[in-house]
Amino acid sequence: MNDYFGERVAARYDESYAELFEPEVVGPMVELLVRLADGGRALELGIGTGRVALPLARRGVPVHGIDLSPAMVTRLRAKPDSAAIGVTIGDFATTRVNGPFSVAYLVFNTIMNLTTQAEQVACFANVATHLEPGGCFIIEVGVPDLRSLPPGQTMVPLHDGPTSWAFDRYDVATQQMSSNYLEIVDGRGEYRSIPFRYVWPAELDLMAQLAGLRLRDRWSGWAGEPFTSESRKHVSLWEKPMIGPSRDD
Repeated sequence: MNDYFGERVAARYDESYAELFEPEVVGPMVELLVRLADGGRALELGIGTGRVALPLARRGVPVHGIDLSPAMVTRLRAKPDSAAIGVTIGDFATTRVNGPFSVAYLVFNTIMNLTTQAEQVACFANVATHLEPGGCFIIEVGVPDLRSLPPGQTMVPLHDGPTSWAFDRYDVATQQMSSNYLEIVDGRGEYRSIPFRYVWPAELDLMAQLAGLRLRDRWSGWAGEPFTSESRKHVSLWEKPMIGPSRDD
């Protein structure tokens, strides 16, 4: 997985996604993760600037993160309370850290930053090795928005502004897509494109099964809203089976 979150993106990341840092967005995520951790440790794949990890650690959950971008992690390290969070620089599909963990999580479509099916399968296998028996892996990711594609077209506009434009481009034959951004800054045009591989819920379930995990829950949001055919995203939870008696026995 290449690093598309270098210094230029990291310097503006929190500002660009400010709405995702709001308490009403982060709060339900942290509440669920605290319950799933159940006194154990949490592993965040793609920890970034600490949007989820910092409030989770402040709730008393020991957090370790993996991230490919030193620039993003530098922003995390500049924030209060970040010293309590361990971070390993690396590709979260293959990087190993000291475990075990009660919960691992991947939020905000980050599973799609792995741009091949093999990498996504490897990610599930990697997580399974880090989880303790009874531990959970939770992913937040959008449902592929193919219904928005006009007939015969490959692009879905995201937003238009006076000085910025964005669109997603899909290749339905390969499940490859990209998010593309054009912005006028100081009279000059800046363009960047981030590649992804979109993935269906049922495909993720099969990846989990290959890793020895089983689906426990699927919602359309972090507050447990029902997942339906109209849901635009899902929060899915897979569990590593217990070996022998559970902690509650």
